[in-house]
Amino acid sequence: MKVGDMIIDAAKKQAEGEIAVHKANIEVYKAMPAGIGEHSDVTEAVIAELDKMAAASDRLEMIEKHFTKTNPYQTPISE
Repeated sequence: MKVGDMIIDAAKKQAEGEIAVHKANIEVYKAMPAGIGEHSDVTEAVIAELDKMAAASDRLEMIEKHFTKTNPYQTPISE
């Protein structure tokens, strides 16, 4: 694997990991909404987690759109 491909792969994995973390946080809020001391407004906390998930999802979309071979209109960075 070329260095450029490794960087893109690492960025993709980081975004996927961020989504998993924020999704897990939302599941905790759903299961124990009163048990989160520093977050008195659970709805706002969930919205903040969703916003973070959206940012990571946007990064994944950009990677797919601009740096993979599945898009016939874009040359991957490694080529």
